[in-house]
Amino acid sequence: MRKLKRVLVLALTAGLMMSAGSCGKSGEETSENAGAESNAGFDINSQKIQDKTRVIESLINNNFYYETDPEKREAAYYKGLMYGLDDKYATYYTPEEFARVKEDDEGEYVGIGATVSKNMQTGEIYIVSPIKNSPAEEVGLLPDDVFVEIDGTELTTDMELDEVVKIIRGSEGSTAHLKMYREGESDFLEFDVPRRKIQSVTVEYEMLENGYGYIKISQFIETTADQFRAAVDELVSKGAKGLIFDVRNNPGGLTDIVDQMVDYLVKDDAIAKDGDPAKPGLILEMRDKNGTILYSDSAKDGHFVDLPMAVLMNGNSASSSEIFIGCLRDYGKVVMIGEKSYGKGIVQQTFPLTDGSAVKMTIAKYFLPAGSNIHETGIEPDQVVELTKEQKRMLYKLPYNEDPQLAAAIKALGGQPLPAPRSAESAGSGTTETTEGKNSESTEGTGSETTETTEDKSTETTEDKSTETTEDKSTETTEE
Repeated sequence: MRKLKRVLVLALTAGLMMSAGSCGKSGEETSENAGAESNAGFDINSQKIQDKTRVIESLINNNFYYETDPEKREAAYYKGLMYGLDDKYATYYTPEEFARVKEDDEGEYVGIGATVSKNMQTGEIYIVSPIKNSPAEEVGLLPDDVFVEIDGTELTTDMELDEVVKIIRGSEGSTAHLKMYREGESDFLEFDVPRRKIQSVTVEYEMLENGYGYIKISQFIETTADQFRAAVDELVSKGAKGLIFDVRNNPGGLTDIVDQMVDYLVKDDAIAKDGDPAKPGLILEMRDKNGTILYSDSAKDGHFVDLPMAVLMNGNSASSSEIFIGCLRDYGKVVMIGEKSYGKGIVQQTFPLTDGSAVKMTIAKYFLPAGSNIHETGIEPDQVVELTKEQKRMLYKLPYNEDPQLAAAIKALGGQPLPAPRSAESAGSGTTETTEGKNSESTEGTGSETTETTEDKSTETTEDKSTETTEDKSTETTEE
């Protein structure tokens, strides 16, 4: 099996409807109106298309050996319409799939407790990281483990992330039997993983022993902004010398959520370096293919934080994560440490249909406060600090004093090196207490790096907006 490339996900978490920002509210489309307009050269109502469809249907009816599933054929028809857009983030959600996407974004689901992603180049679906204290972590699943078979169903490279997440998830109390490929092992590994209710904590924080506050953000979903504000408030009230934000392996999420978080740190009247003086406090603009501004947001909550800050980033920091990094960079708020970010600067929007289904497609590019778009270029850190292969693999539980990127951030802020490993007793976990840790690219579910846009992640989580936009990466991710 080919070696996995870490291509960030969807942030989505597989299906995040508003992952990189919500771009306005387009109303609900009816099944009849959706697709009424067609591109030149293709008209679904044309005689040519109807005649050809009848011929194909006749061939199927007269010659196909197996029984057909009408519902599956109908869904495939709609999925085909989206596939024909040649947009890797475009998709059709059946009512069942869309319900799961919304459930994911709300931060609670039944699954094994892992963030999973699809490598869009190889077709492999793999674990980004198990959630803290989850069944996946308890049985020994590790980052980069590749799914080979789930409950007797062999996975193929053409299977969609949503489809695989559906197989991984199940009823509470049942067991998922997994066959996994792990690099370096001579044979496949097999695991029996109990399915439990997973509540996603997307913000974890701690006051480090040297007096600096550490805040890890694993995804941007509905509950993340409240958890983030609570973490910042507690660390500031305890006298933090500075704040270190960790968005490594964060595939993105809802743009309106990341907007709120940036707003909490930046002055309302701040002017970005090289930004437009007429747009104080600008956080984000989304523009369509004609350059029309579809969505714009600026700082307005009257709150800011005046402390030294650093952000940890890597190649899996995508979509809304890049909005977070880029905004703080443009306002001169952070030192960026780690590796170049993923480079997803486009926005997807999810349009609900009247029968409970939905379609998602790319609708815009987003632009940061200084006017840049980072699509396919990413953001370069101020200081490049690389991790070893093993450190990357075990990053989710790497002791603080063994993390070279964290050490570099502390040094950049003028702090003293950490004297000892992290203490489990001093860790915080955002405003909501839950048994399972974070929620990232996707946890057995689907995320919609919405506008990560849709960040196409897939951590069994999804967002729920009437029209959502999410950001996506070339790798979808979701939680299971």
